[in-house]
Amino acid sequence: MIEFRNISKVYKMGEVEFVALKGIFITVQKGEFISIMGPSGSGKSTLMNIIGCLDTPSEGSYYLEGKNVSGLSFDQLSTIRNRKVGFVFQNFNLLPYATAFENIELPMLFNGKKGAERKRRVDELLEMVGLQPWAKHRPTEMSGGQQQRVAIARALAMDPPIILADEPTGNLDSKSGHEIMEIFSQLWKGGRTILMVTHDPAIAAFSRSTIRLLDGAVQENGAAH
Repeated sequence: MIEFRNISKVYKMGEVEFVALKGIFITVQKGEFISIMGPSGSGKSTLMNIIGCLDTPSEGSYYLEGKNVSGLSFDQLSTIRNRKVGFVFQNFNLLPYATAFENIELPMLFNGKKGAERKRRVDELLEMVGLQPWAKHRPTEMSGGQQQRVAIARALAMDPPIILADEPTGNLDSKSGHEIMEIFSQLWKGGRTILMVTHDPAIAAFSRSTIRLLDGAVQENGAAH
């Protein structure tokens, strides 16, 4: 489903170059649940941004479901991203003045889904994450764990096959973090491909294998849990 062939990413700041990734080869099969680990500055976020079509490599080829997306335009990448990838972030990234229902509905509004279809899908997702009674509540009225549940539901709005999660439990207590990871486990068992950045070995243990990065290079690939 995901294949990196000799991917490198170099950021240029004036005359200074920063190598974020160098010579990355990875393959992710459909239905895998992988943790991406490594110290700060190791390239985790850059790797995830390229996988999620938020950024493009400086060198190498990125194949997504067999298609080389490395050289596509911003608009082409945006279309692929909307259909193929759901994002979950450490800071939830919810609209503070929108309700849980409205936050989950947003991706479908952008993609032109009709009102009845949006309502059916949002109700379905609220039930899946156990937040039906909170549909009309705003993020400021919810706990961190509840906000992350809304964020997961929003990531699933367009039913993407891939979920990218960047430190999804980083702002949660251990009980809420465990509950969030149980949701990810169910999504994985339902057939989704999940890649998750984490620094916590206890959270990484929910995945089935690990990619470890150091200084922009893969140190370990596919270590099983």
